[in-house]
Amino acid sequence: MSVANLCQRLQPQVSERTAAGFAEVMRRLGAPLQVAVAGRIKSGKSTLVNALIGRRVAPTDVGECTRLVTRFQYGTVDRVEVVFTDGRKQVLPFAADGMIPGELGVDIEQVSHIEAYLTNAVLQGMTVIDTPGLGSLDAASVSRTEQLLGAAGKRESGTDGGEPGGDNGDESEGGDDLDDTSRSAVAGAEAVLYVVTQGIRADDQQALAAFTAATASREAGPVNAIAVLNKADTIAPESVEGSGGDVWKAATMLAGKQAATLKPRVADVLPVIGLIAESAESGGFTSADADALRTLADLDEDVLGTMLISADIFTSWDCEVPAGIRLRLLEKLDLFGVRSAVEAIRAEPEITAGSLRRRLLDASGLAGVRARLDMVFAARADGIKAAAALASVTALAHSSGDPAERQRVHDAIEVLLAKPEAHQLRMLEALTLVASGAVDMPEDLSEEVLRVGSNAEIPAQLGLPGASRADLAAFSLERAGWWRSFASFGATPAQSRVAHVVHRSYFLIWQQLRDPARG
Repeated sequence: MSVANLCQRLQPQVSERTAAGFAEVMRRLGAPLQVAVAGRIKSGKSTLVNALIGRRVAPTDVGECTRLVTRFQYGTVDRVEVVFTDGRKQVLPFAADGMIPGELGVDIEQVSHIEAYLTNAVLQGMTVIDTPGLGSLDAASVSRTEQLLGAAGKRESGTDGGEPGGDNGDESEGGDDLDDTSRSAVAGAEAVLYVVTQGIRADDQQALAAFTAATASREAGPVNAIAVLNKADTIAPESVEGSGGDVWKAATMLAGKQAATLKPRVADVLPVIGLIAESAESGGFTSADADALRTLADLDEDVLGTMLISADIFTSWDCEVPAGIRLRLLEKLDLFGVRSAVEAIRAEPEITAGSLRRRLLDASGLAGVRARLDMVFAARADGIKAAAALASVTALAHSSGDPAERQRVHDAIEVLLAKPEAHQLRMLEALTLVASGAVDMPEDLSEEVLRVGSNAEIPAQLGLPGASRADLAAFSLERAGWWRSFASFGATPAQSRVAHVVHRSYFLIWQQLRDPARG
């Protein structure tokens, strides 16, 4: 990795403090992508974390650990480690229900974060970070999330010197050599899955802006941020014109509007029902639940329709399924999930519990979120980590207080970015310049830059889904020529810088299509 080589080469030329920070940056480059799940309180972050991991491990009720940053990462043995601000660690067992204990038995004011290690294949390629909610009355909890998202300090100083917010795994070394400023400069997440509900507030946009600014050398664009519209089943379809009374269509349309509002901070906004996803994916939905739903499906249509008007009516109505079981179904599926399951059973009376679980998972929208995570994050993990690493390197140098050291690091980064193998970094930088408005481009060209830079698959990059390989190759070569001409004859100096990078991207795509071995 060229960024790791840069850090290694610079270590003897910088102060001991900065060198220790570079060592942590190199460790992070070799680790899985760090994805924070963030958002306002009660937006369903922990529920979505459980769904993504496929195991109910993150507590969703208010407790001590919901006030702390928790990092879920791959480990050969399941365990919980409480990491204190002075570097000490205390190992705890998971609770009897398989979750992180709600009460830790320690002074949480002295706790930096929680490390949860799970033998889960999903976490081999991505560390998932659960964060306290923004907008809480608990200032310390909000501060922990802001620290992780880079919102607690200005980019010029790297940080405000507060809590680290969670950066060290148990195998890392050298972390104790970092002071608070250095530790915080490399502590944040590298990508974010931001959870919103029906209303987007100013602090949502501020948090996203601060996060993306902290993970790129300039204000970042949609390369490392996705938003999800959670609790999509609670949207009243009549409130969204054109939805035709369909809840999911209403949620999809509202997500589209939110994507326009949050542009260019996020790559997309996707609707999801976290509660159903968690129950279906983490084993919470059982054959006993399926049997109870079968009994409900046998009820008269008008009776069941009345019961499904509200949670109170559903649990208090006199019927064959005990009220306690109905309450359990609500806790796992809510009314929308119960209705969806009943419709599936009535359409296919012989459906198995496993097939019903898969139907519910499909209805939750989790598959779309996973696919987008793979496209935006996983496929570009190395580039995203490298960009975040360069941001950390820059922050470390800026906070050193040594102008010569700062210039030395700056010059080394410029040399790195000029090398052919650093093209992915240059494309990410060009993308952020355009998305943030730092470089003003005509709208159609901005859209093209965003399309080429934000997608991983070639047909999506070229905007030609379903096209033949020959057509894709011809189009990429044509656009490469166009952008080269624009860079030379029609662009401002700032636009020309971006245009040269886009030209190179198209040319590399053409080479890959012509000779797959080059890709």
